[in-house]
Amino acid sequence: MSPEELHVQLASLISVWEGECVEFKDANDNYSTSDIGKYFSALANEANLRGCSSAWLIFGVSNKKRSIIGTDYRQDHERLHSLKHQIAHDTDPATSFREIHELTTPQGRVVLFEIPPAPRGMPIAWKGHFYARDGETLTALSITKQDEIRAQSLADDWSAIVVREATLADLDPNALTKAREVFMARYRERIPENTIRGWHDATFLDQVKLTVRGGITRACLILLGRDTATTLLNPYVAELSWKLEGPERGYEHFHPPFLLSSSLLYQRIRPLRLSFLPHGQLIPIEISKYDQRIVLEALHNCIAHQDYARCERVLVIERVGELEFQNAGDFYDGSPDDYVRGTRSPRRYRNRLLAEAMVRLGMIDTMGFGIREIMWKGQASRYLPLPDFDLTETGHVKLRIQGRFIDENYSRTLLAHADLPWSEILALDLVQKGSVPDDDSIHALRAKGLIEGRRPALHVAASIAAATETEAEYIRHRSFDDRYFCDLIVEYLKKFHEGRRADFERLLDGKLSDLLNEKQRSKKIHNLLQRLRRQGAIEPAGKTKSAVWKLRLPPLA
Repeated sequence: MSPEELHVQLASLISVWEGECVEFKDANDNYSTSDIGKYFSALANEANLRGCSSAWLIFGVSNKKRSIIGTDYRQDHERLHSLKHQIAHDTDPATSFREIHELTTPQGRVVLFEIPPAPRGMPIAWKGHFYARDGETLTALSITKQDEIRAQSLADDWSAIVVREATLADLDPNALTKAREVFMARYRERIPENTIRGWHDATFLDQVKLTVRGGITRACLILLGRDTATTLLNPYVAELSWKLEGPERGYEHFHPPFLLSSSLLYQRIRPLRLSFLPHGQLIPIEISKYDQRIVLEALHNCIAHQDYARCERVLVIERVGELEFQNAGDFYDGSPDDYVRGTRSPRRYRNRLLAEAMVRLGMIDTMGFGIREIMWKGQASRYLPLPDFDLTETGHVKLRIQGRFIDENYSRTLLAHADLPWSEILALDLVQKGSVPDDDSIHALRAKGLIEGRRPALHVAASIAAATETEAEYIRHRSFDDRYFCDLIVEYLKKFHEGRRADFERLLDGKLSDLLNEKQRSKKIHNLLQRLRRQGAIEPAGKTKSAVWKLRLPPLA
């Protein structure tokens, strides 16, 4: 709003005065942030219930005189606007002011906090408590008002529809047991474990929010239902499919309860390992091709955000070098890049009830952190390329997770630069994939010597040694090449005519890399002897570690 528009808005609010959606305060700089949070919760909830586009908390207007008196609350601009982050940190779901306006008037400075209404179906809590207004009084949000807000989403939320024919007998006992164990682990600090164990199944499901007024919802059947109960969802499809493409082919379908079967699908993915050799080392670093936490985060997001009304299955395709996850429905709120960079938290959900239950059961979070903190940063911590979203096919979201190295220089750089800022890791990943990051990122990477070439032909620079190693450490860790070791063995046999493994171990002591353990040193010497034997330079007498090695004599003429 322009200053002129703000003057008009303020005059209008003062003329109508306080109600459920407006609060005036003659606040000073010591006004409690906790009290602001309570008013934020109350005003947001009331704005939702009354269909207001915004609610207002206004500092600098006397509640008694009903006139402007000015306020010195957080006069520093940055400190004032840092309140947005403080409010978002302790609200659930995390949200904050739409805008904080400062207005200078002849009577003094006025601060207008513009508060968005609570999202449909989602009352706003402050530090775990819901607040409301009773006229001009701050009060607790009643159960009736909570139900009124939550009911807003039922008509729009496919997962919240109650399946009238479903009963507790349609739920899988093992899934129920698992769900209760997870819930206890997550909430034991708030609810005594004995209390949770003592709940009847119906009470437990109500606490997890998988039932609505006692009725079993579609979300409940998806997460905890028996395989045979999927007929109750007809014509809609609740199915996860794993498909293997490449030289080998295969597939398998998985049905509810998804709380258990998502892990079964993960077990179908081949447990292969990758390795790459860091600079100056003889021992490769080995990592699993796919990390279980990353795979399940991706799969659980597909389950939570699937558009079940389209009657499609969630598909996981395993190829030679990647996993591809596909779910029906467009990306629902914002863009993938918003979440990868950490600049957005979701404001709405396609399957609100399902998503909330999956949070309580430890399957996902509702703040969008899983995309960046688990999947993207998880791949970076394993020195692998970052995942990629593909939104080119209308009505579908595809996510690809790499199980291969594109450029090992990228992996070596992440290993050597553990403190690389997140924005630069994202840019480095773009470079290895043949894309061009923004100018600021290119400048930062060039300044550190991490990329080379001219745009658009940029590439990750190769380093001689890890940046964390000193020159002395690098020399000590670096091994001489095999040809040098072979020459030493041959020279030894020329001088002493024969030798055993123990002799060669003493000969090479101090010359092999410090990074090799005892077993690896023994294997290294074995390989050197076999290499010389294949070349016809030496031969053994005996086939054990006690074999005597000699130079092979040339044949008689």
